[in-house]
Amino acid sequence: MVRIVGTNIPDEKRIAIALTYIYGIGRNSAKKILQQLKINPDTRVKDLSKEDFEHLRGKLEEMNVEGELRMMVSQNIKYLKEINSYRGLRHKRNLPVRGQRTKTNARTKRGKKMTVGSGRKKTAEKT
Repeated sequence: MVRIVGTNIPDEKRIAIALTYIYGIGRNSAKKILQQLKINPDTRVKDLSKEDFEHLRGKLEEMNVEGELRMMVSQNIKYLKEINSYRGLRHKRNLPVRGQRTKTNARTKRGKKMTVGSGRKKTAEKT
């Protein structure tokens, strides 16, 4: 396994897919990076030369990925909470932030508070 920017990358995968193991890099950005560095996206990680790895490492160090990106995201959320914006309040209350409905669904975000049912009592409990 190769280690780039603090992340282990599997040897057997194609380099275009293996780069997506790094936080902050998806398929499109991986393809763009490989296109800029003129590396074939179909080559396996184990088949890359040391020069290619050095170019790749240099390119990824310029970008905000992994720890830096995680810190930026958490700082942005903290800022939203401090200024009491609507999104910040939703983060504080552990509710969905992007306008999803909460009457139904949103169980994972809100937590399991009660069983889901019709709310009607069974016939045995009515008497």
